Amino acid sequence: MNSRALDDEQTPEPSAHIPSEASSKMPTVAKIALAVLLTGELMNILDDSVVLTAIPSLQQSLGAGSGAVQWVTAGYALTFALGLITGGRLGDIFGRRKIFLLGTVGFTLASLLCGLAAGPGLLIAARVLQGGAAAVMIPQVLATFHVTFDGANRSRAFGLFGAVLAMANVAGPVLGGVLTEADLFGLSWRPIFLINVPVGLAVIVLGRKFITESTAAKADRLDLAGVLLSAIAMVLIVFPLTEGHAHGWPLWCFAMFVGGLLVLGVFLRHQQRHKDDAPLVALSLFKGKQFSGGLSAQLMVGLLCGLFFMTWTLYLQRGLGMSPLMAAMAFVLLSLGELAGAMTATKTAGRFARRLPQTGALIALAAVTAYGIQISGGRSDLTLLAMAVPVLLLGFGLGMIGGPIADLTLAKVPHDSAGSASGLFNTALQLGAAFGVALTGLVFFAVTGGSSASAPNRDAFTGVLWWVGGVLIVMWALMFLLPKRVGVEAPLTAQ
Repeated sequence: MNSRALDDEQTPEPSAHIPSEASSKMPTVAKIALAVLLTGELMNILDDSVVLTAIPSLQQSLGAGSGAVQWVTAGYALTFALGLITGGRLGDIFGRRKIFLLGTVGFTLASLLCGLAAGPGLLIAARVLQGGAAAVMIPQVLATFHVTFDGANRSRAFGLFGAVLAMANVAGPVLGGVLTEADLFGLSWRPIFLINVPVGLAVIVLGRKFITESTAAKADRLDLAGVLLSAIAMVLIVFPLTEGHAHGWPLWCFAMFVGGLLVLGVFLRHQQRHKDDAPLVALSLFKGKQFSGGLSAQLMVGLLCGLFFMTWTLYLQRGLGMSPLMAAMAFVLLSLGELAGAMTATKTAGRFARRLPQTGALIALAAVTAYGIQISGGRSDLTLLAMAVPVLLLGFGLGMIGGPIADLTLAKVPHDSAGSASGLFNTALQLGAAFGVALTGLVFFAVTGGSSASAPNRDAFTGVLWWVGGVLIVMWALMFLLPKRVGVEAPLTAQ
């Protein structure tokens, strides 16, 4: 990576990329930049889930009702989801390093406000601001990887991205529980947010020095009408999916969802009409099966996460009677498997193309099947040790998926559309998670009937595992749209 900032009005030239063959080692400057970008990604993923295990303490400390507590998580997720596409395009236009740093500044300040909040209203407002800042920051990570790295170093960068994704997804609740239980300086739950302040400041200082700037050559303005239409569509679609079960799926949920689909259609029509006039999303991206297939597979990844993690937590604690600490250890076990799978992907991603994530999906499918058979035996005393093998294998398989999908999906995206494509890729994950949460109400809570007894929760989770298996099969099939081998083709020309 060239440590000199590129001119703000041009896309990086090939000479600014990490050499694909000339050197097998990543330069020190590039390693620091990579670490900074991945730390930004890590902060976002952790903050999306770290609050979950702190909710009881948070509720008691602030006197917050159940509705307010729900918005502490929903407010972050909603603003994050609706801002990703716009955040990606802002990076294309104004510079991906600049927008990443601005987003990090906003995220750090919002984290400070969260940690200092004296009431539920201020905490919710700070979480909304935090989600919006993350939406500006996060699309720049994959976009910068795409335009800056080549060859083996590109595979390493995306592989490490997958490793961070794997660890953070399950580490968040564990970290939240540890920090809250430690009660550092008598601050109870507040350190789960305040810890972002020194980390965010380090990202800002190091990012300004080591991340190479890049912009799209042809993106000279922001499509404000597209921004408005995309935001409205995302709110109308995501909100009822995430809140529907809590409200008993009233008519307004279905009306909002249908309205969101209609607005989405208007947005796509608007983008088509303005395809030669700096659209928010270049619809030509979807002409290639590689991008469309990867985006669809990423949607399935989100659906799996939204469906599995919450129901697994309830199964462990209600179905098996595990303590919160022992349930957290189960997540640690899964995380270790994911880390091993992601590191395997990091070392081999450049050689196996789509066969690598497909193998991961099949390993995860075998693990889910074995776990389902083990649970369906009706045992209420299943120990963590007894389930260790299927849980580790499930984590290993999932860890092989995230990084390679991102790499292969974005591989032929024009550099001018890197931010927009990254925003779409992250949006697919959020939409999938929202669908997974909605499906949870139908395949888990409908079976338990709200009961906390062990038998209904075991039966419900067994059913969830078969759904997870089905999602993995669909994901595996969609990966056939990704390339069978890694070539050296240049990115497609933007149209």
